[in-house]
Amino acid sequence: MRVSDIVTAYDLGQVSDQYWRKNPTQTTGSGIWFDLSMSPGTPGPNYYIGSPGAASLLTKSDDGGLNHGPDVSPYRKYINRFSALTVTATAVPLPMLLMDYLIFYPFIEQTDGEYTLTNPISLSRYEDGIGVQIMAVLTNAQTGGTSFFCTYTNTDDVPDRVTRTVVCNTQTVPGTLINTNATGATAQGPWVPLQAGDKGVKSIQKVTCVGSDIGLFALVLVKPLMTHMIYDITAPSETYPIIDKSTPIEIKDDAFLGAIALPTGTLASSMILGDIETFWTAN
Repeated sequence: MRVSDIVTAYDLGQVSDQYWRKNPTQTTGSGIWFDLSMSPGTPGPNYYIGSPGAASLLTKSDDGGLNHGPDVSPYRKYINRFSALTVTATAVPLPMLLMDYLIFYPFIEQTDGEYTLTNPISLSRYEDGIGVQIMAVLTNAQTGGTSFFCTYTNTDDVPDRVTRTVVCNTQTVPGTLINTNATGATAQGPWVPLQAGDKGVKSIQKVTCVGSDIGLFALVLVKPLMTHMIYDITAPSETYPIIDKSTPIEIKDDAFLGAIALPTGTLASSMILGDIETFWTAN
């Protein structure tokens, strides 16, 4: 991509600037990743509703997500600017991760034993699976402390790959990424770690729970796109990927965009708002 391509896109009006707003109601835990797609606002909340254990697609046209403008094929769409702001002191500093949510497996019970998942559909974006990660989102309150691992197919179409066994945290609010923890021996980031050497995931076949709990969770295949940070409450924070990250961030047609956040304190009653400015070009 050349600078002239970007200038031409703006000259031709091939640009979209869309507002978004999220109003978390959940009392989140410090240092525990949280899925903002489950919070009310604009767009509306995503509740991961589908047939239990069956892969379901997430798309902009059917499910919403952050608005990033129209489908533009055969052109390619990129983010020019992503901004975010909050005026709630307990929410900052707030690291965020913008992602394309691809497929989810809903209503997985935290019951001791092996749970078979089904795949009536496959990835419709990032079909090669490269860079696709597994995210575990609490959808109904748990007690915490049980463990689980997943069996999946990797980017080379090798089945029966096994993730690391992760320990569920003790957060009870829906939207919590249950495998994440801030401190101690069970400290984890937002993903369920893949088997060594794997570049991503195409599908999940099984989840095995060690110990029983009352909660339900969804396994979500996501493609991380870019990081963002709200530093304080005095001004919006803006990221220009081409300038700040030295790389264009492409948005696929019909992508379901969402974000996860890592709160310093509770996000309850913290309005988080911003916009996404995109442009599209033939190159």
